[in-house]
Formats: sequence, structure tokens, C-alpha cells
Amino acid sequence: MAVREAGSRSPRGDADGADAALRSLRARWRGASIAAGWRYPSDWALPEVDAVCASALVKADLADPLADLGRARAVSGAGLDETLTDVAALHAVLSDPRLLAANPDATPARLLRLTALAWADVSSREIARSEVRESLTGLSTAAYLRTRLGEIYRRAAREARLPRHVLLTVRIDLSAVVGWSRLMAMVLAADVLRQVFDGGESLALLGPSVAVVLTEREPDLAKRSVDAQLALAGRLSVDPQLHTAGPVEVRLHRLPPTHEQACELIASLSRS
Repeated sequence: MAVREAGSRSPRGDADGADAALRSLRARWRGASIAAGWRYPSDWALPEVDAVCASALVKADLADPLADLGRARAVSGAGLDETLTDVAALHAVLSDPRLLAANPDATPARLLRLTALAWADVSSREIARSEVRESLTGLSTAAYLRTRLGEIYRRAAREARLPRHVLLTVRIDLSAVVGWSRLMAMVLAADVLRQVFDGGESLALLGPSVAVVLTEREPDLAKRSVDAQLALAGRLSVDPQLHTAGPVEVRLHRLPPTHEQACELIASLSRS
């Protein structure tokens, strides 16, 4: 029988300590970022956040993890100023665990520059490519949804009426889910929506935890909405990596009178 010396730590104990340290740093960083003006707390957590925290805890170079985070922020719809303020919040809590005030001017210029370049690279490529589908979930992008809405509004104008469509949003509270499991939650959401809304509706991914269905108003829409909510909640509850996910919220939104207002609504829904 193996005997462990007094005071030694088991591998499990080391792992638990590392996980606790990562969660602590992540929570302090999130708090500092929200205090500095991060507008939508529910979309702050990304898998890349955990990678940055893990590197910071072992005092590794943060250049590559922050570049990855900058790219992820751009994909999720965060602006450049908000992204750099988030990096400043990280620097603040790493400099002094008691400090929660982010100061971009005190953040090393190298880290800000690398994050900004990564963010700008993704943003410029998104503008140039205007991809129709998001690669992981297979759902349409917000850019395609805006195009589809333009077609709907043009047809409504020709027929001198308002659009007959509505937007159905599916939002999962992933604030307690860490790492790549957040992405898998949206893969499950996409699968459920394709099963429930299989009649040619437009399905799109609006943010890290928000999907949307563009569909016509119909008598059984309320039932299909409930079916989607219950099916997704069931899929999440049996996944061991997603048992900490919060409730699934499904809401219907009327389309506003103009296409421009509809695009503003999409932008708001993606980060609310």
C-alpha cells in the first residue's frame, strides 16, 4: 500500500486547487470588467477567457491567449473599446487582487496592441467574407439574417403591408458554464431548432448564448416555441458538461415598421 508523506498533496488536490484559483481569477476579472463598463454580463464568459486565466496563473506569456480572446470578442460582437477595457480589467486584478478599477493607460501597450490587431483582423475578414453560416453550429450569421430581413421588408413594401414575420429568440443562461462547453450548448440549441422549425424558417446565431428564428406568424407558433424550450432544456439537463447551465428563455418579438429598425433590434437582441 502506497504511503504519502505528511503534508504532501495528491494530484486530485492539486487539480482542485488549480480549478479554484482559475475560478477566483475569472470571477475577479469579470467583476472588474463589468465595473469598467462591460454592457452585457451574460456574454462576457468565453472559452478563451479560461485560457487567458490559466496562462496568467502560471505566469506564462499572455500574448497568444489574449490574441485568441481578441478574435473571439470580435466574433461575438464586442466592440474594440469594450474589448480593450476588458484587457485592462484583467491587468488591474493581476497587478493587485484588491483592485477592481480598470485603467487602459496603465496596461502594457504590447498586450493592448496584440489584442486590438487580433480583433481588427477578424472584423475586417467578417466584412470582406460576409459568411452565410457559422461554422460550428451551422446556423446562419447575423449578416445573412439582415439580408433576409431586407428581402421580407421589400416584399411587404411592394404589397403595401407590414411584414408577417416575427423573431423568436432562444437564450441560454451560460454564466455558470466554463470552457468549450459553452459552444456545445449552442450546438445543441441549433440541433433542437432545426428539428422544431423545419419548414424553411431562417435560423441564425446572434451571440455566444443567443439563437433566433425568423418565421411567419402561424396558429401553432406558440406550441412550437414551447416544444423548442422543453426539448432544449431536456438536452442540456442530461449533458454532464452542461448541468450548470441556467434556464432556457424563449421569446417572441414583433418586427418593427422598417428594415433599419429591425437591424437595430437584431443588434440589441444579440447582446442583451
